[in-house]
Formats: sequence, C-alpha cells, structure tokens
Amino acid sequence: MNLEKLLEKKIDESKQGDALSIPTSDKSTKKMYLESYGCQMNFSDSEIVASILTKEGFSTTQDITEADIVFVNTCSVREKAEQTVRKRLEFYNSIKRDKNSKMLVGVLGCMAERLKAKFLEEEKLVDIVVGPDAYRDLPNLIKEVEDGKKAINVILSLEETYADINPVRLAGNGVTAFVSITRGCDNMCTFCVVPFTRGRERSRDPESILKECNDLFNDGYREITLLGQNVDSYLWYGGGAKKDFKKATNENQENCIKFSDLLDRVAKVNPLLRIRFSTSNPQDMGIDVIDVMAKHNNICNYIHLPVQSGSSRLLEVMKRGYDRAKYITLIDNIKQRIPDCTISMDMISGFCTETKEDHQETLSLMDYVEYAFGYMYKYSVRPNTPAARFEDDVTPKEKQRRLAEIIEKQQQHSLKNMKAKVGKTYEVLVEGFSKKSNNHLFGRTTHNASVIFEKGTHKLGDYIMVKIDDCTSATLKGTVL
Repeated sequence: MNLEKLLEKKIDESKQGDALSIPTSDKSTKKMYLESYGCQMNFSDSEIVASILTKEGFSTTQDITEADIVFVNTCSVREKAEQTVRKRLEFYNSIKRDKNSKMLVGVLGCMAERLKAKFLEEEKLVDIVVGPDAYRDLPNLIKEVEDGKKAINVILSLEETYADINPVRLAGNGVTAFVSITRGCDNMCTFCVVPFTRGRERSRDPESILKECNDLFNDGYREITLLGQNVDSYLWYGGGAKKDFKKATNENQENCIKFSDLLDRVAKVNPLLRIRFSTSNPQDMGIDVIDVMAKHNNICNYIHLPVQSGSSRLLEVMKRGYDRAKYITLIDNIKQRIPDCTISMDMISGFCTETKEDHQETLSLMDYVEYAFGYMYKYSVRPNTPAARFEDDVTPKEKQRRLAEIIEKQQQHSLKNMKAKVGKTYEVLVEGFSKKSNNHLFGRTTHNASVIFEKGTHKLGDYIMVKIDDCTSATLKGTVL
C-alpha cells in the first residue's frame, strides 16, 4: 500500500461512525441504534439526541437488528463523507427489509438539512429527517412516523444551543468529554457548506458551560474539549446575541464575555481538569487566547489551526479572512509565547484555480510551521456553496498528485515531531487500552500525542509520568516512571 493510500486509510479509520451506548433503565421499552460520522460536533450532538430520547423511554443497543429506530448523524463537509453515509443508509434499509420491517430509519445533522427531499421523497431511504437545530422535536417526529407519515424538521435557529440539556456521554473511557460552546458559523468560506447546514453563529450561556464542566469533573472526567465550528468567535453579550465586540464592551464591559475570558474561567474549574478546544479559525484567534493558554498549566499545549492553503492568492479566493503573512505571524506568536505548543492543520489540495506555484507555497508553509499532524483532502465541490459557481479546473489526477506530496511531507514532519520527544518525560492522562494489546494502555500528552505503555496497576483517569523510549510517526511508546 503506497503512502497516500495508507494515510487516507488512517484518516478514514479515525472518522468511522461510532454507535452510542447507554445503560438500559427500568423504564426503557424501545431501543435505538445511533451512529455518528464526521466532526466532533456531530458526536457531541449525538449525545444530546440520546439524552432527549432516553427521556422518551429509549435505551441504546449495539445490535442493529433489534432496534426500533436507527439514526445516523451525518456530515456534508466532503463528498466522501456523504458517500459513506449513503452506503450506511442502504445497509440500514437492507436490515429493515430482511430482518426488522418495523424499524424506523432517520438521518440527523448536516446531510439531513442538505438532502432532505432527496432522502425522503426521491430515494425513500429514510422515514425521518432532522436538522441540527431541531433535535428537541424528535419525540413529535417519531410519533408522526408511527402514525404513518413522513417526518421532517430542518429549520435552522438563531437561538438554539441546547444549553439546558444534559448530554448522555458516549459509552467509552469516562475520562474525556466534549462540551459544546458555540453552534453555526458566520465566516462563509467559499468552499464550505457548514453555514448552510448549521446556520448562523450563536454562543451558549457561560454559566451553563461552567456547570457542565464542574459536573463532568465531579463525575470522574479529567479532560474536556470545548467545541464549536469556530470557538474563537464565542461571544456572550447579555442574552447571548452575537454583536460587535468593540461596541459591546464599550456599552457594558462586565456583561460581555469573549472566548479568552471563557477559557480562563473553565481552566479555573479544577487544576486537574485538562482543557482542549476545537476548532480555531486563524482570522479570529487573538493573542489574548494564546496568553490564557500560557497562563494555565491545565490548558493543553496544542492548537488545531486549519490553514487550507499556503497561498495568499488562493486564501483570498477561499475568503478565509487572512493571508499567508498574517497566518505566519499568528504561528510566530504562538511559538514565542508557548514554545512547547504543537500545531495541527487542515489542508485542501486542488481548490479552484490552484496553480503549481500555489501548491508550492502550501508545501513551503508546511516546512515553515512543521505541523505535528494534519487532515488533508482533495477538494470536492459542495453544492450551494459560493465555490460551486467556480470552475473546478484542477484535474482529479493533479489533485491526487498534489495531495500525495502534502501527505508525504506531513509524514516527514510528524515523524520529526515524534522523534524529538524520544528520551523526554511527559505527563500522560490514561484514557484506555491499546488497540493492539490488553496488556498495554494508552493516553495522550499535553500535545495531543498518543502514548502506549504497559498496563501495570494504572487506572483510567490517572495522571502518570511516562518516559518516551521509541516512536512511529503517529504514536509514542514509553515506560511509566
């Protein structure tokens, strides 16, 4: 298997759908099978859906053949993700046809909003279609289907944040959890479908966020990731409306909270609670956020900072809101203030009008930053985005060739980054068993690097010191001190 195929396989495996599992209660009379694909926000949303349906008497099952209802939480960011979900829907319908004729099939999330009519009427793949802002309506929609109707709600909201819903956590390690702080996006990058599938930006009440973080720590969780399509745009002003920050602070300084303020407050919940956040947009990330990270030891020294291209010309075509020089200045500020910080990225190959010179600028930017790891993709046209009106003028073969070069270079940088950690000692949070051996555990460093070590007597949620003995480009191997 060549390098490109190998890395694409790794990316695919890291984003496979996960089935949600929660304990069965005495009141549970119906079973749901809930599967999630795509970004971390989708997995967080699935926990909200599980909470809503648990109150309606549902419990989860890992056996799809016994499910009363099957939901897939979907992603529309890339064409390949949509193809994966479509195959899953076909599989669900084969189960329904051959083994469980009463099973209901539903689509949640971004694809639900984008392909509602196609799924319901044209292809008849689903019974229920629910957009990301309509999960509270699920009990009513299920009843409509049980009454013999097709059910749909994909209305986007300017206010919905699900702040009052206590998510049911994914069955897993009980150590790490997602906490959603914003929904939607206002940036309108030309290639991106998110503003059309998830709506406008709105921020969640900071007190509800702090309470959720406190509750998670008291329940034994030791790491939380603050989530949003663009966390740096978080802004709570009075009732939470998105307003111009400069104007808002002039009117009422005490009543206006931006992301750096929220991050500072969350870090103070408990020094034993690790904090991560995702995703940041370079045009919105300020020095104030970096300074808060440097201030608190429990905020991880890791930033996911999608760049998409190293070419200023192409960044303008993408409407990213920054150019190469501004991005490099941000990188320099991060490395100056947090010398031990690692950075990851998203990169698109073959976007509309990308030239060989643009591609070389991307490779040179990668050499400058030396990202710890990244998510790298060929450009695929997303219907209804501004870029859908552009000429997709880079051939599939050339997109593939450029992507292979990007992946190969990232492999080199990832390995260099990992080798630099060999011989050093890091604090690691124990998160679970190694996929390859029950005699080994794994955890992550502050830099988001996975570490494998012998099980010993260590428990999930423990902080341990591990000396790094060896590495691959993706994993560290160490000895517990």
